[in-house]
Amino acid sequence: MAMVTTLFFMWGFLTCLNDILIPHLKSIFDLNYAEVMLVQFAFFTAYFIFSFPSGKFIDYFGYKKAMVAGLVTMGIGAFMFVPAAAVPSFPLFLAALITLAAGMTILQTSANPYVAVLGPPRTASSRLNLTQAFNSLGTTVAPSFGSKLILGAVAAPVAVEVLRSMDPEHRHAYQISQAASVKGPYIGLAVALLALAVVIAFFKLPKIAAVEAHGEVHDSVWKHRHLVLGAIGIFVYVGAEVSIGSFLTNYFNRSDIGNLSLKDAADMLKYYWGGAMVGRFLGSAILQKVRTGTLLGFNAIMACLLVSVSMLTFGHMAMWSILLVGLFNSIMFPSIFTLGVDGLGPLTGDGSALLIAAIIGGAIVPELQGFLADRIGIHHAFFLPVLCYLYIAYYGFRGSQRRVAQAV
Repeated sequence: MAMVTTLFFMWGFLTCLNDILIPHLKSIFDLNYAEVMLVQFAFFTAYFIFSFPSGKFIDYFGYKKAMVAGLVTMGIGAFMFVPAAAVPSFPLFLAALITLAAGMTILQTSANPYVAVLGPPRTASSRLNLTQAFNSLGTTVAPSFGSKLILGAVAAPVAVEVLRSMDPEHRHAYQISQAASVKGPYIGLAVALLALAVVIAFFKLPKIAAVEAHGEVHDSVWKHRHLVLGAIGIFVYVGAEVSIGSFLTNYFNRSDIGNLSLKDAADMLKYYWGGAMVGRFLGSAILQKVRTGTLLGFNAIMACLLVSVSMLTFGHMAMWSILLVGLFNSIMFPSIFTLGVDGLGPLTGDGSALLIAAIIGGAIVPELQGFLADRIGIHHAFFLPVLCYLYIAYYGFRGSQRRVAQAV
């Protein structure tokens, strides 16, 4: 558990660094918001593309080799930031991010179910919440790391008008100097990832015969209703969490909500993500006593009510009610995941792949909320996450109950 938990920290850390890369790459390459958001779109779409091949990889090679392969692929992706910064080239940065996300997909597809089955089924959600808390720890410390070593390592970016007025030679030199700050941190991360791969390769992780059975399995993930409904749950959960996080800075900047500067508004996000970390530690203890589906349903109802309160109020009430959603988001991903793979046996790898593929909700739901925000305003566009949480409540109370469609 301790060894596998380090993997959760690493992918949380690396995922959150994207929030630092976005403003950095936007200023370097003079991108608009639609263009620079390709960073998140490429990253989350990679989960969908590589999740099913990852599941097959686990079927053939087992969890341990999949974890090692994921770390090595992530290490390669991190090293790719060096040539991307040297050129510099935005498409190369996207290629590096896709490679990094591909490795992370293999890691998530293997590590999440491994923790779920590494012990009694009754406490599976408790174990996964504990490891996911360290994932949240990674997302909490990454912004400080990135802001100091990436954004703080270069001179403040010039105004876009100045950049556009430069001749090609000076503009290229400026872009190289700005992009160079990415090299050191990502080289360090690449070395750490490859070192961790070596450690995992030589570490004796226990094999779990019930889920690592090699050979033909005469069953399909689509026959397991609780898994398919769980995949929808992951889709809407990740979509709701990313949507809220993506809009909070602009939301708090509004004069009728927080009336904060963009810098101060962005700083408030630490309460949203920090709440998720605290909630996962608390949830790990609570789930030793409370049924997973019950706690998931309760948290979803609370998140739904808090977002509704924010939509119907203004000022500090609207601001703090939506920040508190992070606390109730906390146990959702690990709880939906463990309920989804419960009882799958040799199909656990394929079931995990389906759930990880559903993370593409983080690419699609925010786009839909953005479309709504442009038309009805950001304040009322939050009704989309409300619908997402209502579905998660249904899944916790009813949809997660195991019923397998039997083949005739």
